[in-house]
Amino acid sequence: MQPIRIGSRRSELALCQTRWVMERLQGATERPVEIRTFVTKGDRILDVTLAKVGGKGLFVKEIEEEMLKGGIDLAVHSMKDVPARLPAGLCLGAVSRREDPRDCWISKHGIPFSQLPSGAKVGTSSLRRQAQLRRLRPDVEVVPLRGNLGTRLRKLEETDLDGIVLAAAGLHRLGWGEKITEYFSPEQLLPAVGQGALGVECREDDETMLALLQAVHDDETAQCVQAERAFLRRLDGSCQVPLGAYARRVEGRIVISGFVAAPDGQRFLHVTRCGEDPEDVGTSLAEELLAAGAEDILRRVAAENEGARRL
Repeated sequence: MQPIRIGSRRSELALCQTRWVMERLQGATERPVEIRTFVTKGDRILDVTLAKVGGKGLFVKEIEEEMLKGGIDLAVHSMKDVPARLPAGLCLGAVSRREDPRDCWISKHGIPFSQLPSGAKVGTSSLRRQAQLRRLRPDVEVVPLRGNLGTRLRKLEETDLDGIVLAAAGLHRLGWGEKITEYFSPEQLLPAVGQGALGVECREDDETMLALLQAVHDDETAQCVQAERAFLRRLDGSCQVPLGAYARRVEGRIVISGFVAAPDGQRFLHVTRCGEDPEDVGTSLAEELLAAGAEDILRRVAAENEGARRL
């Protein structure tokens, strides 16, 4: 039988997540399932921030191109790495049940984030985290930090960083939860859109794969992620802009919080809305932030990023 070919980045976390999907597919079909790995442009460029080289789409572009050519059937992504708009011909066939959506603090010396001395160095690769951390502790120094989870943890030990901020979900999936010093609540650090969930991308006309992917899909998580992605899409956002959103189901309705900020955290707009339709509530949240001044923030950040790329 023709094997089902799944595309994955080559990092330890990406392969762990892809194997999780693979196991569930193998339980739902007699066809063999195999993994094909990719080193994406986002994996290769580690000396500059993603905001300066094109955003998180660099982690999926080569994999998507291979799927459109027919070289692979599926691709497994961390949902927070998936751009708001997918290429024509592709779709999200499944969204997994969400792992812990929170960000977490890993301290070199076990010191809670709130007790760091003034001037402490905090590593993060995210403008979203940077803006919120500077609101929590304007007296600490936020240092750019790129690389996969293992690389960032190694840099914590080998450099003068006092600690780093990572997504808790990846550490949990790899069995590294003991490395976490403490968790940030969503009220402290609002997560990235889709954080904690996996997305499985496929060709939108592949009815066989779409049916098979029901073995992976979680409808409640998918609706919450849909609301967050509607918010992201309306703002035309990416990791080039400090923004975040987190939706959850409460008594049958979707409650979603979102923010847009300047990179230094000085201008910070935060709104919470609730509703029943994921697209409507996510879009409405974005519209409210735009009316409150987010449009000006986004325009300024986009101009700064464009200037940085030209340099």
